[in-house]
Amino acid sequence: MIVPPPRSRSSLRSASALLIAGCILAGCSRDDREARRQAAGPHPSLEALARVADAQAGSVAFRRCAACHPIAPGTPDLGGPNLFGIMGAPIGHHSDRFGYTAALQAVGGVWTPARMDAWMADPHAMVPRTTMNFDGVADPLIRADIIAYLQTRK
Repeated sequence: MIVPPPRSRSSLRSASALLIAGCILAGCSRDDREARRQAAGPHPSLEALARVADAQAGSVAFRRCAACHPIAPGTPDLGGPNLFGIMGAPIGHHSDRFGYTAALQAVGGVWTPARMDAWMADPHAMVPRTTMNFDGVADPLIRADIIAYLQTRK
């Protein structure tokens, strides 16, 4: 039987301190989200949420999206189009290489924060015949964070 060498008290204290610091930072993150929610008001508009949105938090939330959507210039489309530069781009026509559905192409207009919010809240309500296999992001603050992040990627 292999027995690991005993750990010194100082290394255990260091590990404990790191664990506690990590828990505190995680708690601060939740506190920050709650503070931002309160600052946006009880029934916040998209504009109020945009004022408290955090692009860094949006980049973390976007990781779910990144399974299908790359977000770097020149990166090939995956299951969904590359979203680099999507904000302000024509809906259903952003990528020349992606096969958008006729339903999405028929929407018209450009991706504004309001349209992106509606899309992320419920893609199937915005475009009933979309083939996007995603039910939406229920939390409006997370949507605002992702939109803030998308606005930085241009």
